[in-house]
Amino acid sequence: MNYTTGVAALVTVLALSWITRRRSTIRTIVGPPSPSWIFGNMLQLLISPEYGDYEFNWGKMYGPVYRIKGCLGNTQRLKLIMCAGEDHRQLRAFLNPAFAAAAVRQYQAVFTSVAQRITERLDLCEAPSVDVCPLLCDATLSSISEALFGCPVEDLNADFVEGNSHILELTSTQSASHILFDGIGSRLPGWFLRHSLYLPIKSFNVIRAQLNLAQSQGWRLVSEKAEAAKQGLELEGDIDTVNSSASDSRSIREEDIVAQTPLMTVAGQDTTAKTLAFGLIELAKNPQFQESLRAEIHAALQVGTVHGNISYDSMPLLNAFIKESLRMYPALPIADRMASEDVVIPLSQSVATTNGKRVTQIHIRKGELVTLALASYQRIESRWGADADKFRPSRWLDGTVYQGEAVGPYGNLLSFLGGPRMCLGWRFAVFEMQVFLCELVGKFSFSLPAGHSAKVKFANTLLPTDAHGNKCALLCVDRI
Repeated sequence: MNYTTGVAALVTVLALSWITRRRSTIRTIVGPPSPSWIFGNMLQLLISPEYGDYEFNWGKMYGPVYRIKGCLGNTQRLKLIMCAGEDHRQLRAFLNPAFAAAAVRQYQAVFTSVAQRITERLDLCEAPSVDVCPLLCDATLSSISEALFGCPVEDLNADFVEGNSHILELTSTQSASHILFDGIGSRLPGWFLRHSLYLPIKSFNVIRAQLNLAQSQGWRLVSEKAEAAKQGLELEGDIDTVNSSASDSRSIREEDIVAQTPLMTVAGQDTTAKTLAFGLIELAKNPQFQESLRAEIHAALQVGTVHGNISYDSMPLLNAFIKESLRMYPALPIADRMASEDVVIPLSQSVATTNGKRVTQIHIRKGELVTLALASYQRIESRWGADADKFRPSRWLDGTVYQGEAVGPYGNLLSFLGGPRMCLGWRFAVFEMQVFLCELVGKFSFSLPAGHSAKVKFANTLLPTDAHGNKCALLCVDRI
């Protein structure tokens, strides 16, 4: 089974409103009624009291494929394309060595050092409870800076680091006006959207300034590595160094490396930090499992001390916990895909149409948009068990999880997507979480503050919030 067929058969697809005038199967697929012509179903999907309140019920009501309406009858949301086609393939081919399994293992010392700095900061904290989100965001940025850019975060431009925080703040908000803006923006030509970034709007000012800072920072790093290479100095195995030592056929333009600076810092920092935050919240809810995981960590660390190497992949509870965290809290719960050509997607089961018929395949026209409901896929009972809506790491150890054809790169999950656009840094993220969790859970116990309940909100990614919707993962942290 190829990737396209697998996704069609296994992923809950929200087939959104058509953006071409030609007829296609999408127009006859059933779905929930739209409560608003202006917003369609977008407010229900994106600003429900807790993410999934509507989406997960729609899946149960209408099945694995259904149609919803977007803003103004159009669901193409504004997106910034970093590169496409041959440029994208060449860039991935160049970056692959830095994210290969062997290369990622070399980052262990970096991850361990960064994790130890988190524990040092927690040791200094005297408050009865701690919001771990800022700590984890700082830590994941340090990992990216040291492992991928070859320099400590302190060596980065201070304005760049501060601007990165502002970008994370912007992406941690979601409102009806944001959704409407995206709906309007999807109807505008690309050249207009690119030029609109220069409008004197506060959020645009922040984005524009950060892009300029990221370009400047990226060029500085590239220049320093190039100069060091000329002088014959020994270089670390970061991305810039890989390009400096690559043959002419494998190297890419320096400006293409520079362009990845904002993408890797924001995407790699925020998604992993939020997954870790959700994981620690679940540990706080499950003290018995937390104790079992801690015992496994202590035993593995003792063996690692004797043999000189910690085998993180040989820790079943740790890896089951990471997979369950990624399953229940995918950083990207939905992902848009626009057809670049006419295509027919076969389905594993038939779905109902508005004319009373059932279809076993969907005709997608060039230019039409579908949204892959990744979070819904990761709650399908046939793949994850009858209690798929519950956080239960043991499902990965007791045979509950479906063992058929693989869709995503890790644990049959789509948290890192799949296919040609699969997240390149998935091994980096998993290994980083393994090291961080061993350090944190091995040294601290986590519990929920009295009266505090964490909620799940969508604002470009899933994030933990307090009762007022503010990004927060408040925990009581006690030294073991």
